[in-house]
Amino acid sequence: MGKVKGRMDESILVCVYYGPNGERLIRRGHKMASIMDCPMYILTVDALPFDELDAEKSDYVERWKELAEELDVEEFIIRDNEKRPSAKVIAEVAHKHNITQIIIGQTAQSRWEEITKGSFMNVLLREITFVDFHVVSVDRAIKEDVDGIFEKGVRAYLVKDGDGFRIKFTLSKDAQYEGIFFKEIGTDFNNGIFKFMANSKMCNVHITDDQVADPSTISCKL
Repeated sequence: MGKVKGRMDESILVCVYYGPNGERLIRRGHKMASIMDCPMYILTVDALPFDELDAEKSDYVERWKELAEELDVEEFIIRDNEKRPSAKVIAEVAHKHNITQIIIGQTAQSRWEEITKGSFMNVLLREITFVDFHVVSVDRAIKEDVDGIFEKGVRAYLVKDGDGFRIKFTLSKDAQYEGIFFKEIGTDFNNGIFKFMANSKMCNVHITDDQVADPSTISCKL
């Protein structure tokens, strides 16, 4: 990873946590790094060891790794089994890599939830001097996707069913795609969104009563 950049007096750190906003932050950081022609780093922090993360969190980490390779960032940094406050970890990484720009999401999730409150930013400002902070708000559609419309994602599989696909929750030889299923809250049936990787792209499709009747509705993007 990483090529020799034109400007070494600037460097960008993107802090990501689990959820659909992580990829958006990484791409925002990459756009800035490309304009400034400077190094970019990605950081994620978790109190648990990496091998104890659930399937959903592991999938996010793997996707971020793929993005880091695809976008040729300087380094993807995982600080797992981390018991210190996240602000301390961000400050340590920023000092080590001479970071001048930090991008953080305003998502209301776990430890990053503090970001929306003044205390977290005040701590960062005390810990890290001479750094510009970019706090990126969550897109309304993404925020709704996370906050209350869907249950927590579970690992699932798509198997061929006639001209379409059917969702299953146990792995079999007939599985065509593996991903995460987000079930709609308040329904007794398996209605929701199935997200998966295909040909190095992040794809999603709506599931209605266990089925994807029309495969042409699958939407994919880099």
